[in-house]
Parts: sequence; structure tokens; C-alpha cells
Amino acid sequence: MEQTRRGFLKKAAVAGAVTAVAAVAASGKQAYSSGGVVVGKSSKTEVLYKKTQAWDTYYQSAK
Repeated sequence: MEQTRRGFLKKAAVAGAVTAVAAVAASGKQAYSSGGVVVGKSSKTEVLYKKTQAWDTYYQSAK
């Protein structure tokens, strides 16, 4: 009885460790560029600034 319980616990510990290593390895396969930013395949460009009359007025008042 004692030996079968020990054998089961050893097998369960090994299986848990293998599962944990596999989960960490699978989560590390995401594509990242420097700084932790995820690299995507979007065809859209990011527009940070668009010149408008409102921005011109804001920049003139900020000077």
C-alpha cells in the first residue's frame, strides 16, 4: 500500500512538472519586438497626428 502511494505521488509530480514546463514554453512563443510590443500583421498605418485647423489654433495658443 505504501509503495503504490509513493509511486503514484512520484508519477503525479513528474507529470505536473512536465505540464508546467510545456505551458511556459507554449506561452513564450508569441512574437514580440523590443520593448514587449506585440508585432502584428495589420495593413493599417497608425495616424498619430493629422493637421487640422483646431490643432493649428492649439499650437498657436501654446507658444
